[in-house]
Amino acid sequence: MSQGDVFPNDGLDRADLVVDAVYKGGSESNLAAATLPDLLNVGNSGGFRKATCQAGSVDLSYVVLFHNASEPSWPDKLDPESGIFTYFGDNRKPGSRLHEPPGNKFLRKAYESLHNGERTDIPPILIFSATGEGYDRRFRGLAVPGTQTGNQSEDLVAVWKNKRGERFQNYRARFTILDVAQVSREWIEDLEEGNCDTDNAPDVWLKWRETGTYTPLKAERTKDHRSKEQQLPSTPLQEQILKTVYSRYTENPTDFEYVATAIFELMDDNVGNNEITRETRDGGIDATGKYNISPASGPDSDTLVVEFALEAKCHHPDSGNGVREISRLISRLRHRQFGVFVTTSYLAKQAYKEIKEDDHPVLVLSGGDIAEILIENGFETEQAVKQWLDRQEY
Repeated sequence: MSQGDVFPNDGLDRADLVVDAVYKGGSESNLAAATLPDLLNVGNSGGFRKATCQAGSVDLSYVVLFHNASEPSWPDKLDPESGIFTYFGDNRKPGSRLHEPPGNKFLRKAYESLHNGERTDIPPILIFSATGEGYDRRFRGLAVPGTQTGNQSEDLVAVWKNKRGERFQNYRARFTILDVAQVSREWIEDLEEGNCDTDNAPDVWLKWRETGTYTPLKAERTKDHRSKEQQLPSTPLQEQILKTVYSRYTENPTDFEYVATAIFELMDDNVGNNEITRETRDGGIDATGKYNISPASGPDSDTLVVEFALEAKCHHPDSGNGVREISRLISRLRHRQFGVFVTTSYLAKQAYKEIKEDDHPVLVLSGGDIAEILIENGFETEQAVKQWLDRQEY
């Protein structure tokens, strides 16, 4: 392995796959510089790239899943804390049916095999992402379809999208990144020869294949606060969405309080509808509500209700919120309440550090979070956001 977990383009065909390592592309300015065909036996385009097995009894040696995070309408995401990778399928524009793209056909077949207990029919899945630097690629891990919860209604879902007035479907799939720090070149060569169950195979992959037990690669979040840049939009689409929200309430920022509660509801279904009520006597808190924790829906299920207090600040994205704003929310939290601070801008460094270092139970939804929540729920145009805002104003 090269210094700094960066592998040069020369010799990629001999390199192991190390989690979060970067594999350099070539010097050309076209697809000839593509990294993955030099690293593995796959093509240079597409989300799913299959390595056809030339020997043995299996059709596929392995499958590479590549995502570039450049399509904000399709927010593929790796959650390092849980090891869950969410991927939106390959039918990303109108004009095709759900299963026309080869990648979506693979998803359907893989999850059918998973749900039928036929895990031996599922090839290893190697996930890579773009780095933003040419054809450089980062290895994110060895993945398997599904999650430990085994919720078949959630691990592969067909979602509807609307683009320029045309409706179409695509998949949202959940994978688990296994706790494998390094995939050896020897196992890759075994796979290409049609042999997956060898001494070079990772133990946790064999365990999943044999028993269905998931061993995710989890990385505990530190108490470090998010920077200003991490709290604000990171793409032009996110900037546009946030601008639409902020400009709506510039003159009447108190009206943003209704929208802030709706955004929190949009983020999590456990925030019950019509449970959030405007506070008029609290001297600072804009809304209160109830967060419901229940094993199942329905009148007969047991429910744990946790109260929260929410404060909303409609500030210009470049104008941060300081210690005074967050201290007001913290000081008004009652016993066993948690706080939600929603802002169209960001929380300044000192204020954020105070929350993290003192373990205050406060969730911060910043401008970037607002944009991401709206986009993830299908509100990805100025018109769609404005129509949604119209419905939130009482």
